[in-house]
Amino acid sequence: MSKNVQSISRAINILEKLIYSDKGLGVTEISNSLAIKKSTTHRILSTLVNHGYVVQDENSKYKVGLKFFEVGSVAINKLDLRNDVRPFLKEIRDKTNETVHLGLLDNNHVLYIDKVESLKTVRMFSEIGRKIEPHCTSLGKVLLAYSPDKVVEDIIDNGLIKYTGNTIIEPDKLKEHLKEVRINGYAIDDEEQLMGVRCIAGPIFNYEGEVIASFSITGPLIRMGKEKIKELSKLIKQYSVIISRSFGYIRNNDERI
Repeated sequence: MSKNVQSISRAINILEKLIYSDKGLGVTEISNSLAIKKSTTHRILSTLVNHGYVVQDENSKYKVGLKFFEVGSVAINKLDLRNDVRPFLKEIRDKTNETVHLGLLDNNHVLYIDKVESLKTVRMFSEIGRKIEPHCTSLGKVLLAYSPDKVVEDIIDNGLIKYTGNTIIEPDKLKEHLKEVRINGYAIDDEEQLMGVRCIAGPIFNYEGEVIASFSITGPLIRMGKEKIKELSKLIKQYSVIISRSFGYIRNNDERI
C-alpha cells in the first residue's frame, strides 16, 4: 500500500471512529484504538479540522464537524432511489399521519436514507444517515428476509444485540422469523429496538426482482395497536407493489408481497 493511500485509509478510519462514537475522543484514545502512531493521528486530525470535517471541543476532544454532515446530506440527496421513492413516502404519511422511513442494507447495517415526519406531536426520533442493526427493526428484518443466507449468517456471527425484552437474539428463532416475513410480505418491529414504539415495513423490488430497499411506518404504541398494525399491513403490501412497479418490477401471480 502506498504512503498516500495509507494516509487516506487512516483518515477514513479516524472519521468512522468519530462518527460512531457517542462522545468526543482524544488523540491518545483514537491512536490506541486504531493502532496508529499518536503523531500521525494528530496530524490527520489537524488536517480534518482545517477542512471542517472534524472539530475540537473545549476539553480537547475531537468530534465530527458540520462539514461532514453537509457533504453527507448532498450525497444522500443525489441518490435516485431516495428521490424516486419520496413522493410515495409522503403519500403514506398523509394516509397514516405517522412517520415513514426509507432504508437500505449497508455493510450489514440498516442505513436510513430518508424519512417523512408525522405531523403529530408524539413521534419517534430518528436521523437520516443513522445506521442501526437490522435484526431488531422492521426495515432491517425485511431486508434480511430477502438477502442471501451468507448476509444473515454474517450478522448473526457479529452478535445479535438485545435492546429490549422483545429483541430476537436467538439465531434459529431469527431465521424462522425471517421466513415468516418473506411469506407475509412485511415485517413488524414490536418494541424490539425501542420500548413504546412499533413499526411495520415492506420491501421495494427492482425490475430484476431484487429487494433494493425497504420502507416503514413508525409510531408510538398508543397509536400502533394490534388492530392498527393489521390495517397498516394491507397498506404496506399495497405500496410495496406500487413503489416496486415504479422501478420496473413485474409481480408474479404466485408471489406474495
